[in-house]
Amino acid sequence: MEKTVAGWWEKLDREHLRKSLEKVNRNIRTKGILGTRVSELYLPMGELLTGYAYGEFYDWDLYFENIYMAYFGVAKYCRNNVEAFLDQQLACGFVARTLLSPRMRQHFKPFLAQVVLLGLKQGQNILWVKDRYYQRLKKYLDYWFWYLDFDKNGLAVWDSADHTGMDNQVLRAGPLDAQIAEGVDLNCYLYRELLAMEIIANKLGEAADAQAFRQHAEKLRDCINTILWDDQDGFYYDRNERTGERIRYKSASSLTPLWAGVASEEQAKILIERHLLNPEEFWLEYPLASWAKNEKGYYQQRKSGECTWMGACWVPINYMAMHGLVRYGYKTEAEQLALKSFEMVSQEEEVREFYNAETGIGQGLNPFWGWSTLAYFMPLELLYGSDPTALNDGRIAPLAAEHLNLCF
Repeated sequence: MEKTVAGWWEKLDREHLRKSLEKVNRNIRTKGILGTRVSELYLPMGELLTGYAYGEFYDWDLYFENIYMAYFGVAKYCRNNVEAFLDQQLACGFVARTLLSPRMRQHFKPFLAQVVLLGLKQGQNILWVKDRYYQRLKKYLDYWFWYLDFDKNGLAVWDSADHTGMDNQVLRAGPLDAQIAEGVDLNCYLYRELLAMEIIANKLGEAADAQAFRQHAEKLRDCINTILWDDQDGFYYDRNERTGERIRYKSASSLTPLWAGVASEEQAKILIERHLLNPEEFWLEYPLASWAKNEKGYYQQRKSGECTWMGACWVPINYMAMHGLVRYGYKTEAEQLALKSFEMVSQEEEVREFYNAETGIGQGLNPFWGWSTLAYFMPLELLYGSDPTALNDGRIAPLAAEHLNLCF
């Protein structure tokens, strides 16, 4: 494996990469884009995007799927899918995190505003958000704090492990409808969502709202750092809202303060050097493990068809961690993570849903054209200083079009 992304780019077989990406895009075009009628839903905006052959649409998947599409300059699903979800919103603000078979206790993870921002950073007109959808975004965000912060300490609660998206991390987030875990990941996503809403509000001329979103984000950051950070272990732990005790399991979900920029420089140094880069925890042969290797419940290879987050490597975790490492000055480590992720995905004929972090063997859906495809572009993002997830109004570079001469 090359040691730098510059060396990787110099030696890369670009024609092979183009063929791999063309295969992904063919799968998306033929299996991942569904027409105006999906089940019993009529969707006047037209096509919707999904990474799943069985045709369901998910919350945070949508965010990462649209980052991949942005490499080709395709932004329309940032609007189409968001509208489809928000059109199903209940009066209280609740938006189910699945579209066709709604999970009615599982609110859409805090990514809707960030998906909108991805589209705006590719030139979409802000006016589509104005009025109807802006008000719905505000209500959806309010739902997290009005209905899912039971003790009103400022931190929202997951419904369950299933709700987190890390399906079988029951040890930290509980079974269905447990509603106990103030998630480190959840509240970091909320922090970013508030900042995304600040940008959207400013673009719409809603200065008072923008200021309120900023102030709320700063308050939430302080809550995460005072309530969920453990000085002795140098780690962020979820908190059991019912008992007030920290839930002392080391999941990669607790690395999200690096991506969100919530951690202080000192906290980040400890979290990265003591835990993220620790080969007994997360930095395995094919980092990152989704559950610490030295933690109770750890295993790599799926046992009976489950999507396992008890150690297996999932590309979106790597992707967020890569940008977190860059944020805090660990560029060399970010490059190694990017290159390992690229190697892992490239060594198989088809992109897979998740991977064995010890062997690099693919697991889950085959083929898969969802978020794992980001691994193809992680080294390129570092090489060209691109971060589609940056919370600003800067342009997202269509890396595939500009550097691989490849269109969708």
